[in-house]
Amino acid sequence: MRRLVARALIRPLALAATMAAIPLVGAAPAAADSVVVGGFPIDVSQAPWTVAVASRDRFGGTRAGQFCGGVAIARTMVVTAAHCMAQDVLGDPPDRVGDLRVIAGRTDLLSGEGQEVAVRDVWVNPGYQASTNSGDFAVLTLAQALPQSAVVAMAGPGDAAYAPGTRALVSGWGDTTGGGAYPRRLHAARVSVLPDDQCARAYPGGFDGTYRAGTMLCAGEAAGGPDACQGDSGGPLVAGGRLIGLVSWGSGCGRPGNPGVYTRVSEIVRTLRPRSGGPGAAHTGS
Repeated sequence: MRRLVARALIRPLALAATMAAIPLVGAAPAAADSVVVGGFPIDVSQAPWTVAVASRDRFGGTRAGQFCGGVAIARTMVVTAAHCMAQDVLGDPPDRVGDLRVIAGRTDLLSGEGQEVAVRDVWVNPGYQASTNSGDFAVLTLAQALPQSAVVAMAGPGDAAYAPGTRALVSGWGDTTGGGAYPRRLHAARVSVLPDDQCARAYPGGFDGTYRAGTMLCAGEAAGGPDACQGDSGGPLVAGGRLIGLVSWGSGCGRPGNPGVYTRVSEIVRTLRPRSGGPGAAHTGS
């Protein structure tokens, strides 16, 4: 049987390993033309809030150390998937990864454009459940500010952007085939927000995972195709100029009947608002 697949990369056993040799978290075949499955190349100016989360020490320099995606929600604040900060991904707790950074304003990971900013602090949602990926988000505080133009608003509870049928854009540097082919350039795919009951039928429990509407949303197409994949974890799902989801998990990539599952951003907003000095500074939409 298939199993729940988180969409981060696993640290290679040897830092000198090439990207093609990096084992994936449950990689599975996907559409041959996939890249952020069923996607297309974009310039980072078209989705400037999309950042790469990177560590050359842990993942090598082949793709500037990128292993997950992230989203700028304030000038010094990025959200990503909690599972990206797990020890089985990084090899150590995040506070022991000395070169953990985000890469912003860069289309081609090996270009000199944009900026690389050190991560000063990592806060992992204490409600995150690794067994189900519920509450799958973490907050990275940056050592330097990003441009305000890179910041995207978060869609709060009740935002119309969560409505089924809404068209949304997912972006990242993830797997192009489901078999370990990773692009240097940023790609995106257009997907539709799906009804919670359809998501629950796709993931009723067991090896394929359990969908929880309170903390998750899913998006894709019933026939399969456009989807996020390994290496896209923590990246943005944006609708109407507002962040509605973070890439989290799925069963394979782009499969019919198995849409991608995202952390629901309204849950992030609810969780972060009480934090003193936390993402109250983050921009929320209505």
